[in-house]
Amino acid sequence: MVRSFKQILREELDFQGLTVKELAVKAEVAKGAIDSYLGKQASMPPADTAARIANALGVTVEYLLNGHDNDRESTTPFFSSPGKRTLLRLYDELSLKDQKLALEFVKLLKRNMEEVNIKG
Repeated sequence: MVRSFKQILREELDFQGLTVKELAVKAEVAKGAIDSYLGKQASMPPADTAARIANALGVTVEYLLNGHDNDRESTTPFFSSPGKRTLLRLYDELSLKDQKLALEFVKLLKRNMEEVNIKG
């Protein structure tokens, strides 16, 4: 699924718990401009504005534009979505014993999903 700049920006705002106003201040971009990137028309920002927004969010411009960051993904495979980053962050906060348990749970869940799909 190809995600748009608008979708990626909205996901990042939600993931980071930022409001449009907070991002505007942090990125030094007019709130109205950010609203226009998230609105029905979903305009694209100029390169310098996209760079300020990306910097304020702690992501790359490449990620904001297409949902991927080839440089970072080679070392951080979970960079591709806020949900995956959340899972990784939570996993890292667990004890080693709980990490093993979580991994076994995910494997069990995947096997269960595969069985349901086969029977399906």
